[in-house]
Amino acid sequence: MNDPDLADPQADRVWTRIEDYLAPWFLRVRHRRASRLKPRTEPEEPRFLLSTLPFLLLFAGLAVMAIAIALVAFPGTQPLSKPPPPAQREVGKAPKGWFQEAQKEFHH
Repeated sequence: MNDPDLADPQADRVWTRIEDYLAPWFLRVRHRRASRLKPRTEPEEPRFLLSTLPFLLLFAGLAVMAIAIALVAFPGTQPLSKPPPPAQREVGKAPKGWFQEAQKEFHH
């Protein structure tokens, strides 16, 4: 009977008493009742001013910004004016007086 691998014979009788079964059952019942009586923290229907309205305002603001960006980025219906064609010059020839004008600009 002194074998350490064997259970104590007195420990076998502990779980056979009715109190060992009823105490955990009472704790479970008490826990269920306590959790059932708590009031709800969320409303059953969402509130318009707190949930839907901010979303709609954000959506409208993004739509206005998208339209404004599209209007600014879209080129107008007016065609761009074409620059005048450059004057044709002969290769190796300069107009008269170009060197004197360049000297005047250099000295200023």
